[in-house]
Amino acid sequence: MEIILLRHGKPKVVLRGNLNTKDLKQLVFDYEQSGIQEPPSEKLKTQFTNHYAVCSDLVRSAESAKKLSLAPVSDALFRETDIPHFDNIPLKLPVTAWIILLRVMWLFGFSKNGESFAQAKNRSRQAAEKLISLAEENEKIIVVGHGLMNHLIGKQLLKKGWLESERAGKRFWEFRRYTVNHLEV
Repeated sequence: MEIILLRHGKPKVVLRGNLNTKDLKQLVFDYEQSGIQEPPSEKLKTQFTNHYAVCSDLVRSAESAKKLSLAPVSDALFRETDIPHFDNIPLKLPVTAWIILLRVMWLFGFSKNGESFAQAKNRSRQAAEKLISLAEENEKIIVVGHGLMNHLIGKQLLKKGWLESERAGKRFWEFRRYTVNHLEV
């Protein structure tokens, strides 16, 4: 059995500039609603045509699956973890600094305006269980998902005895392949 965790294409939203928390909140909203900038490579388009496909309910994931000529089942279980953020602080920082700061705070329990790290880990556990069940029915699965959630799901698959048999990367349009022998499940 095989599960592919593929990251979506590059979003159309530009992540740069100095922002206060109000502007950051708008950027997070825009990012969540964003489609993608460019199609996948021709090689990638033909690589997973025999896989059962799932994607998150976010536009960039569904649009990426469509560009791969897949007909996925959309499920919020596979959506990216929310970026927690403050409502209104007059501090301005570069977008990258905000993202790093907020993700580190998230790892230590900050979850204002989003799910907690514990909730995201629990959701990744549920997602991994669903994928394993789908793999038992369909043999080959591809998830057109998101960087951090794919990472968390991958960790859960490893805990359940799956092997990371290919690590093509974690950038946009890159994937990781997990396999398991039928007899090991």
